[in-house]
Amino acid sequence: MLRSRGVSALVAAVVLSCTGITCVPARGQGTTPAGGNAGWFVPKSAQPAPAASAPRGPVRTAPVPMPAAPADGDEAQSQTPPVLPLPPVPPSPDIPRGVAPPVPVIGVISVPDVMRLSSAAQQAERVLGGRRDELARDAQKEQAGWRDEQQKLQAQAKNMASDQIQQRERRLQERVIGAQRDFRNRNRIVQEAAQVSLGQIERELVQIIRQVASSRGMNLVLHREQVALSQDGLDITQQVADQLNKVLPTVFIPAANVDPEVLAKSGTMPTTADVERQQQEAPAPVVAPAATAPAAAHH
Repeated sequence: MLRSRGVSALVAAVVLSCTGITCVPARGQGTTPAGGNAGWFVPKSAQPAPAASAPRGPVRTAPVPMPAAPADGDEAQSQTPPVLPLPPVPPSPDIPRGVAPPVPVIGVISVPDVMRLSSAAQQAERVLGGRRDELARDAQKEQAGWRDEQQKLQAQAKNMASDQIQQRERRLQERVIGAQRDFRNRNRIVQEAAQVSLGQIERELVQIIRQVASSRGMNLVLHREQVALSQDGLDITQQVADQLNKVLPTVFIPAANVDPEVLAKSGTMPTTADVERQQQEAPAPVVAPAATAPAAAHH
């Protein structure tokens, strides 16, 4: 049996976008001190003397405590690690000769290319991308409203009492908190809708890869991005993409105003099996009998 290890993670990486994190070095890290003594400690007695224009005064240097000299045996003990006793290693018995593994018949696949060729993945990206853009526009519009309200409050503050200013500030703060909560919830719904569509593609893709590899006599399929050299006859990317578009041309995407978590808890989340069962259970169309020619009139 072929194992599809790594396909699920790569599908998730292709469909779902991730946010990059920029690492900023700590303050002072990678820089050279002003005196040019990078990596060195300069005691006060070795620092350059003050300028001649500075007023002279009595210079007092604090005594530097010297470390205590180690005892005779302490230095040797700190440098030589102790030798700890270890239990004896049990001998490993000989393993009887087993069945040799099959001769590998290798194929390669590019899951990112399959997802780019998948009509279902294109549908999910088009629908969910539109929802993400709408969410970003609403967030920018709401932030602009916050700034306008804050500027109005600052301009009117000199003609308002302190309690009125505090009341306006509380209302603005409540508006900001409520809007942020709403945007986080909408973003969660979009992400979970993407997971629903991704799960359908991922489940079908793993099955199709196994079927295509079995039809070609392959028992080992590697990601093409991890292979330095391969021939075109070993690549099953196009065949898998064609079969995926044939079996799963579209996916179910929850509506924009539907919470996927609520839909899943209700037990009415449609699946591919439900759609197939509905098509099989659908009654056959009733064909009306052909109209017969009117009988000849008897004279």
